Formats: sequence, C-alpha cells, structure tokens
Amino acid sequence: IFGFESFKTNSFEQLCINYTNERLQQHFNEFVFNDEQKLYNREGIQWSFIQFPDNSEVLDLLENRRQGIFALCDEQVLFPKATDITLARKVYENCSAHPRFQANSADQARYHFVVKHFAGP
Repeated sequence: IFGFESFKTNSFEQLCINYTNERLQQHFNEFVFNDEQKLYNREGIQWSFIQFPDNSEVLDLLENRRQGIFALCDEQVLFPKATDITLARKVYENCSAHPRFQANSADQARYHFVVKHFAGP
C-alpha cells in the first residue's frame, strides 16, 4: 500500500524507509480495518470479516527497546571502537531466534542479515 521495496541488498537508509512503511502499514491496518470492523459491529451493520496481515512481529524486531535492531544500533554508537562488524555480531546474538530475522552462516560470514518484512522475502 505504501510503496515497499525489496532489494537483494539494502542499506541502512533503505532499512529505515522499509521500517517507516511497516509502521504506516500497521497504522493503516489498525485504523482502516480494525476500527471500521469494530464500528460495524457496534452499529449492527452486516459485513464480512476482512483478513489482513499483521506486521507486529516485524516492528518488534526493529523497534523493541531492549533487543530490537534500532536499540542495538543506539547501543553500539556509545562504544568508540564499535564497527559494522560488532553491530552485526550483536544483532546475530540478540535477534537470531526472532521469527522475522534470518542470517544463515553464509550471511554471517559477510556480516549480512535479512528482515523478513511485509514486502518479502
């Protein structure tokens, strides 16, 4: 709905753009689908339930205040000797069990990871 993009390799900037799109998608789902369906119920309007994707797992992976990717970025900037590699290792350590996170051994050897978000993969 909001112009998601999915590239083979993304930059931090694209991660931020995709995060914004995920947040907008959740806002849209909440206020268009959920609220309208609640209103229809309250007013006794006949309607068919609309299934829509729930992207809260993706948002949790990115914005969780303790172990989300953005929190880990914030933490790493506090260390003068932090690098992209130390950040990647911290992300693997904290996010590897998350259902929307992927980093196989080949990804980790290149210090890459995948956020499985609304647009794919």
